[in-house]
Amino acid sequence: MQAALAIMAAQTVMLSSPTLFSQLQNPNPHSIPHSFFHGVSLKLPFKSQSMSFAASAAAPKPLTVVAATKKAVAVLKGTSSVEGVVTLSQENDGPTTVNVRITGLTPGPHGFHLHEYGDTTNGCISTGPHFNPKQLTHGAPEDEVRHAGDLGNIVANADGVAEATIVDNQIPLTGPNAVIGRALVVHELEDDLGKGGHELSLSTGNAGGRLACGTTKGG
Repeated sequence: MQAALAIMAAQTVMLSSPTLFSQLQNPNPHSIPHSFFHGVSLKLPFKSQSMSFAASAAAPKPLTVVAATKKAVAVLKGTSSVEGVVTLSQENDGPTTVNVRITGLTPGPHGFHLHEYGDTTNGCISTGPHFNPKQLTHGAPEDEVRHAGDLGNIVANADGVAEATIVDNQIPLTGPNAVIGRALVVHELEDDLGKGGHELSLSTGNAGGRLACGTTKGG
């Protein structure tokens, strides 16, 4: 096909130029141009523009950063009928949300704390003291001076069920002060939040015995 087009193009050039045609009929090596025709120029469709447009249309969209939610859970058990489940969640470096549901309690407030160790081999007594990395005295969750593990009180209803949601900035799920591997403990009595004047107020809130406990585990 290209050869035929080349012949046709050459004939057109010769017929449109009588001088050139006569020179070809009577060749003179000094008068004939060295090169009067080099081939046929075909203009093919140019696709790079459409390809460039398609590439720009298919350009990747900006990435959307999704908040990373961390979770943990603790199953609380004791020697009595008190038991429960506590779930914890934290988005990025924000506060930790603690959802509590404990049954078998006497109606009223009960101290609820994060303790130093997740060891329950000797019952709740082996969980150690309140988690207190800053070595401060006991207080309320909203106090500036408090143990990191001071989560205040949960209140049981007439059926002995305590349900609560606690949001706290001092018990992250990662890092050196993480709750993972430590124990949550529900106590026999109300926590006086360090303000009761008792000899134990500034260490335990005078919250009494440990009814149930459970080690927090990452979810």
